[in-house]
Amino acid sequence: MKKTKNRWLIAASAVGIHISIGSVYAWSNFTNPLIEQFGWTSKEVQLTFSLAILFLGLSAAFLGHFVEKHGPKKAGLLAAGFFGAGMLGAGLAVNMGSLPFLYITYGVLGGIGLGVGYIAPVSTLVKWFPDRRGFATGLAIMGFGFAAAVASPVMDGLIKSVGTANTFFILGAAYLIIMTLSSLYLERPPADWAPEGMKEKAAAGKIKIKQDLVQLTANEAVKTSRFYYLWIMLFINVTCGIAILSAAKPLAQESIGLTTAEAATLVGVLGIFNGLGRLAWASISDYIGRPNTYTIFFVSQIALFLLLPITKEAILFQIMLAIVYTMYGGGFSSIPAFIGDVFGTKQLGAIHGYILTAWAAAGLAGPMFAAWMKDSTGSYASSLTSFAGLFVIALIVSILIRFDIKKLRKQNEASERMAG
Repeated sequence: MKKTKNRWLIAASAVGIHISIGSVYAWSNFTNPLIEQFGWTSKEVQLTFSLAILFLGLSAAFLGHFVEKHGPKKAGLLAAGFFGAGMLGAGLAVNMGSLPFLYITYGVLGGIGLGVGYIAPVSTLVKWFPDRRGFATGLAIMGFGFAAAVASPVMDGLIKSVGTANTFFILGAAYLIIMTLSSLYLERPPADWAPEGMKEKAAAGKIKIKQDLVQLTANEAVKTSRFYYLWIMLFINVTCGIAILSAAKPLAQESIGLTTAEAATLVGVLGIFNGLGRLAWASISDYIGRPNTYTIFFVSQIALFLLLPITKEAILFQIMLAIVYTMYGGGFSSIPAFIGDVFGTKQLGAIHGYILTAWAAAGLAGPMFAAWMKDSTGSYASSLTSFAGLFVIALIVSILIRFDIKKLRKQNEASERMAG
């Protein structure tokens, strides 16, 4: 009989993949060295990062079915191949001095690796942790959030000592090895598997195993209103959060008069709250439920986004920004468990991939809207008030999904009574 793998080592493998691909958030380390070396504009260099995030969303959507069909191990190896090739190819692009080749390697190939690498371990973890879905997905996605903090000083040190191209080569090889080794341990749990003692406790009435509402395929899920409710909720949370992320430094300088150095330090500290929020909120969602978690996000952020523009007290302003950052991260980490609750785990990876298109769309919409408002009005304050209005829409949607869930639960109860 085949030995069942250790679910905590599965979780560690998921973190290994996410901490590798999450290094994309440290891209800004390459911006100035590339501008200085080749005379490219900031906009041209930044497009590399934008392409990577765009292809993350697209590949997550289109390759979600690959994850379901071939399993997390093959999907993880595919991600390792693409992301590794993207990094190593970026080194070649720098040696050639070719910006289009940098777009193709890091932007397109690396971006495809990002998308597959993001969903493959997460959809697997949900199945290994039926008792702590939020915590497990939060753990992996926290790795993605914290990756920039780990990668930034390494990238900075390598660029200074061995140059930009060699930094891409060294990190590309390292990430390829880490992701390959992590992927080789990934596996789905056996059918009807449960953690030790869980079934016995349920039989003894000590715990109640929460059943998924339904088991739908990805193509069935997109025909339900629940799918679009989740998409809109994620889109609004990410649009507003990513706009704050992109403008945090000038916003802090403009609102509470921080110096450039102080604002830069604040952005670094806020990144830690983004990472911590991913684990904390996803874990909390295991206890209070996913609908309640998202309602807390939206009610809190309506208030915070209205208060931020009129807050001049520096400490209070920074605390409020930190809370927004935790909820931005928490929105990402709670969504896979929410998908499992309302669609089941049958094709969770593919459904997650479809819903992540909200991230790709928000990545373009949020920063552009914040920049447009700044150019139009001369400050970021007006865009924050507009985002508070968007959160009102998100709150309404989070209430609508509750009615949908309630209706489905009643149908399930009626079916059980008829079967009994």
